[in-house]
Amino acid sequence: MDELIAKGAEMIASAQKILVFTGAGLSTESGIPDFRSPGGIWEKYDPSDFYFQKFISDEHARTTYWKMSREFYSLIKPASPNRAHLAVKTLEDHGKLLAVVTQNIDNLHQKAGNSPEKIIELHGTLISVSCLSCKKKYDRDEIEARFDSGIKVPYCDDCGGILKPDTVSFGQAMPQEAMEQSIRYAGQCDLCMVLGSSLVVYPAASVPMHAVQSGARLMIVNREPTPQDGEADLVVHMSVSEALTGMLRLLFA
Repeated sequence: MDELIAKGAEMIASAQKILVFTGAGLSTESGIPDFRSPGGIWEKYDPSDFYFQKFISDEHARTTYWKMSREFYSLIKPASPNRAHLAVKTLEDHGKLLAVVTQNIDNLHQKAGNSPEKIIELHGTLISVSCLSCKKKYDRDEIEARFDSGIKVPYCDDCGGILKPDTVSFGQAMPQEAMEQSIRYAGQCDLCMVLGSSLVVYPAASVPMHAVQSGARLMIVNREPTPQDGEADLVVHMSVSEALTGMLRLLFA
């Protein structure tokens, strides 16, 4: 394992424009369970209940959706960045970070101190809410206060439209601008570091392959194998925070 950490450090040292691609495995060490893992949300709820079309057409479905979303938000709000998030911030501090493309909706890269303009949230964020009709945006805690007062399903103050957390649901279109920007960064980077992603959710998981096809080196750090391991210059199957801490210690200690 020491040889893998040393090779990772070498790859980081020789890179000038690093694209970091992060998934749920980055945040599990902050106490946020992966939706798909044992104890995750999908053990308690049926994912098919949360398709976008069902959300916008069925008041009962919205009630169930908000119950699930509030439960997940209660885990995310108090969570703190772990050593892996702070390691990504260190890459920015040393001028090596091109951008962070994340599948996570937990705001932990922002909490770690990465520049907001360098963070692309492919699946949105749980910390804000928007009206699907007029696009008015609300702070999540403002909506949480409505639930605490007894409301079951919130609606827009301005137009009465349906409110929804700013996350991408099953069957909902990916944010086009975010996806296009991610692909642009994939074409510009010289190293793509996949951290804590199983690389099975598309189209997000296509980003690292765009980097490889554009000539970048690929590093994958994830506890479990991924479908793209065979394309990578380095694969490390261990805790993301332990791996990154070890690599950066060799570089910046």
